[in-house]
Amino acid sequence: MNLHNILKKHEFKKDKLIEILIDVQHEKPYNNITEKEVESIAKALELPVSHVCGVMSFYTLLSLEKRGKYIIQVCKDVPCFINDEFNILKTLEQTLNIQCGETTDDHFFTLEESACLGHCDEAPVMRINDTMYTNLTKTKVFRILEQYKEGTLC
Repeated sequence: MNLHNILKKHEFKKDKLIEILIDVQHEKPYNNITEKEVESIAKALELPVSHVCGVMSFYTLLSLEKRGKYIIQVCKDVPCFINDEFNILKTLEQTLNIQCGETTDDHFFTLEESACLGHCDEAPVMRINDTMYTNLTKTKVFRILEQYKEGTLC
């Protein structure tokens, strides 16, 4: 689906900006939105580019940077930190052999920290693309990553 069709799907409505940005990003192989696309969206919706950029920078699920096929976001807020019997971020960094903010060489995984993911009662949590994983243990994290690598989760 191209940008025009995504805008048309959302009836060129300004209040659908976030949905438009998400749809554009999901269409891209590197889960990002280019500066040119930001400018085109702003023009089509008659919004200042700075407004679209502001929305992009506020929501951690949106990015101008190229990322992997699967974006792993680890909650960094207090409930997850307190309930974290093991360090999820360190476990993922060691397992994937990347640091937070980096993408694996095969562009399969990108690892990011995120503000609250909204599942404080099920901490610790992480999100991979649109899927939430809660009540994590080290074993669960390893199993989830393995399933993505095998293609059984997508």
